[in-house]
Amino acid sequence: MLLEYIQAALGHAKYEILSDAGTYYGEIPECNGVYANAVTLEDCREELLAVLEEWVLFRVHQNLPLPAINGMELKIRKVA
Repeated sequence: MLLEYIQAALGHAKYEILSDAGTYYGEIPECNGVYANAVTLEDCREELLAVLEEWVLFRVHQNLPLPAINGMELKIRKVA
């Protein structure tokens, strides 16, 4: 389910070329703070994936909610 959630979130990614720097900027608007900037589009995508993975793990570790993506929700449950 985690992989599906990450893939769904990446499907919401928005990319643009920053004309002043000539670099690529990417973000996932539903995931506040998940963004990347790189020289190539492929590097930007890879960096965005890494940032998203760290963001999800941080939120799980801190017991913070994750936004629903395409109706998919990851709920944090305590296990004995």
